[in-house]
Amino acid sequence: MSLIRLLAVARKEIIHIRRDVRSLFIVVIMPVTLMLLFGYGVSLDLKHLPICVYDQDGSQQSQDMLKRFQASEYFHIERAVNSYSAVSRALDDGSAKMALVIPWDFSRRLRDGAPVSVQALVDATDDNTANILIGYTQAVLQSYSARLQTDWLQQRGQLLQPATVSVETRTWYNEDLESSDFIVPGVLALVMSVIGTFLTSLTIAREWERGSMEQLISTPVTAMEIMLGKLIPYFVLGMFDVAVCAVIAIVWFQVPFRGSFLTLAVSSALFLTVVLALGFFISVAAKNQFAASQIALLVTFLPAFLLSGFLFSIEQMPVFLQWFTYIIPARYFVSVLKDVFLKDTPMAMLSAQLIPLAAFACVLALVAARTFHKRLE
Repeated sequence: MSLIRLLAVARKEIIHIRRDVRSLFIVVIMPVTLMLLFGYGVSLDLKHLPICVYDQDGSQQSQDMLKRFQASEYFHIERAVNSYSAVSRALDDGSAKMALVIPWDFSRRLRDGAPVSVQALVDATDDNTANILIGYTQAVLQSYSARLQTDWLQQRGQLLQPATVSVETRTWYNEDLESSDFIVPGVLALVMSVIGTFLTSLTIAREWERGSMEQLISTPVTAMEIMLGKLIPYFVLGMFDVAVCAVIAIVWFQVPFRGSFLTLAVSSALFLTVVLALGFFISVAAKNQFAASQIALLVTFLPAFLLSGFLFSIEQMPVFLQWFTYIIPARYFVSVLKDVFLKDTPMAMLSAQLIPLAAFACVLALVAARTFHKRLE
């Protein structure tokens, strides 16, 4: 293998990248755009959910209960209504996600020590939001009910209460439960999937479409030199984008980085090798830029977005999909990113993720090298 010929092919590919505005856009703009879009636009934190209130009792006790909803960061009382038809309109037009209906005998039943129910009408068009709303509502009402029971016993001189069991929680790794800390690190996997597979899928296909492959075949450059010369520029660009995205995540979005930059660099290099080899294989097999780009998006970006654990928990997927995720390299890389950013997991404890990535890199690089032949077909 000649280093001079290898660098010549790499230089030729760099010229292609510089002349192709679309490639420059993907390399420079898309990583930053994806980070900002997912960092600001995607949030799993549901706060200040709009609700309306129909207080049929209008007593001090009912207002005291509503103040607990007002004090919660998860609710925002949008309006108070005075009829069921107004409740229905608020839920229909989307101005409220839930309606609380307090019965007319609320305060009287509390004074008598009788059980009382508060009706919660929930807009369940989004089942995830509805389930979260129900959970938040139950938590607020349980807290209020416990306070009422304590006050009722104290007023009657019954200070002794039966033993209770409570849970004292401590959140590790993501202490503030910020969804951005969970989402932003995984964006690196999406960025590298695009940079690695999408762009390299055009390399050989572009040569065939432009008729320059015949010129490459007639030169002394070997097939391996062509392959490495075309992939090295994208490897450098990919590692540069990893650094840019990491800086944005740490500095701009204040995502904690507790791990090792060496571990991040090694895992990123392994995953980048995987997607580069896959993109090169697609380019060789397709020989058409449009077909190659569509296949690249189908086999990398979509699985990385949907089946890698980036947004959706793998453990909650059907069993057959859980098994299918084991053949998706992004699954392992997303897991490494979250462990490195949030947990400070040492490299030795990441073998379950790094070894499969290394295996994918070796197999796909070998397949890509065996598939590409320096001859007219």
